[in-house]
Parts: sequence; structure tokens; C-alpha cells
Amino acid sequence: MSAVSSAPIGIFDSGIGGLTVAQAVKRELPGEQIIYFGDTAHLPYGDKSTAAIQAYSIKITQMLLEKGCKLILIACNSASAAGYELVREYVGKKAKVLNVIDPVIDYLREHYAGKRVGLIGTKQTVNSSVYEHRVEALNSGICLFSLATPLLVPMIEEGFINGEISEKIISKYLSDPVLERPEAIILGCTHYPLIKSAIQEFYDSQVEVIDSSEIVARALNAYLGYNNLYNRGIQEKDHFMVSDFTASFESSTKHFFGKEVHLEQVPLWD
Repeated sequence: MSAVSSAPIGIFDSGIGGLTVAQAVKRELPGEQIIYFGDTAHLPYGDKSTAAIQAYSIKITQMLLEKGCKLILIACNSASAAGYELVREYVGKKAKVLNVIDPVIDYLREHYAGKRVGLIGTKQTVNSSVYEHRVEALNSGICLFSLATPLLVPMIEEGFINGEISEKIISKYLSDPVLERPEAIILGCTHYPLIKSAIQEFYDSQVEVIDSSEIVARALNAYLGYNNLYNRGIQEKDHFMVSDFTASFESSTKHFFGKEVHLEQVPLWD
């Protein structure tokens, strides 16, 4: 077993959304140690400028590299769209870098060639057209249409996941003509799996709701195997950090992982 393979996996997002990815990763790879950073001081990333998201991403990446992470997973669509290439260049050969967009594109190529697919995401993700560009490059006849849904992240962060308020907001967005007659709908934000059941209910379970967290976890598993990076030694405890402590993030973390979790507050800017 190499020192590299026994190192932790770093995962970061603006808030609780990336916990959906972290939870999926732990289910898929229970023997791996996770170091998670939630940039709660700057959420949501979806309405921030590209330059701001890139600055946050580099600072967090530097922190995760200092923790010795063998791989850094950008568990945020907005940061994946705005900062993936820059982060990968910054990291160089110090660690591997993955994002949450590429595995979903691979999934579309395998399952939705020639079909109509909808995407909901933050303004940053939708306006970047990153999904459209990647789908066009596939040349597989996929018709992708996207809608920015900016109220969903703050709604989820505030705990409005089940109830009349969330139902009305979700219904308002999904009834938009842009999303007419999809054969699948991509949850283009890692917060959105938290309202996956409500979205499925809107479509009467007749439309596949593509949950990137599960797809990304499977892709990460395959990537570690291909690169001989599985941890086969002692598993250290998972470590959770936030840039600004919030009680809601702490309770969400406990809910996701089913145990008491210590949150370390680490300001992003010294």
C-alpha cells in the first residue's frame, strides 16, 4: 500500500449540497477517508461571478492539498463550471482533480443519445453553457434545454425541502415552457438531490431524474480503481470543515452521516 493511496479524498462545495455527493461517496467507498469543506460564508456560489468562484476554489484547494488529499472532488456544479480547469492547473501533479459534470455527460452519452433532456441549475451553471458545450461535443443527437432555478439553493439551505413553499417553487420552475416534454431531467446542482422526490412527484415518476451525486460516486470508484488509488490500510476519521459555522449545516451533516459530526470552522480568508 502506497502513502498516496492511503491519503484522504477532499470534497468541497458552497454548503450542504456537496454533502449529497459526500454521502454517496461514503456509500460507494466506505473504506475511504473524506475531508469535506463547505464554504458556508460565501454560499450560494450560483449567483457569484466566475472570478469570485475561482478565487474561493483555489483557496479551498490549497487547504485540501495541505491536508494531504490524494484527490480533490469539486462537488459543486457552479465551481465545476467556473473553476475546474483552473483548479486542475493549480494542483498539477500534487493530486487528482475531478468535477461533477463530466460523469453526468458520460451518463447522457450512454443512455440518452437522440433524446430530449432538461437541466435545472444555478445561474452560474446554466449561463456558462458548460453542459450544452459538452453535449454538443458528443455529437449524439441529444437535445438539451436548460433553466436557471436560483431560488432552489437558498430554499434548501433554509430547510424548506418538504411542504407547501417548496412544492410551489418547484412546480413554478418545472412548469416553465423551456422544460416541456423532457425524457430526463438533470439535477444540475448538488443541492437538488435533497428535493429529488418532489421533482419525481411533479413528473409522476414518468421522467428519469438524473441525480449527479450517485453517478459521480460510481465514477470516482472506477477512477480510484483504474489508478490503483484505493485505500487498503487503516481508515482515518472523516473530517468536516466550514468557512462559517451554522447550526443548520451541523444538523444536516449529522442527518446525512447518521452520527455526531464535529465541524471545524476554518475562515477562508486569513
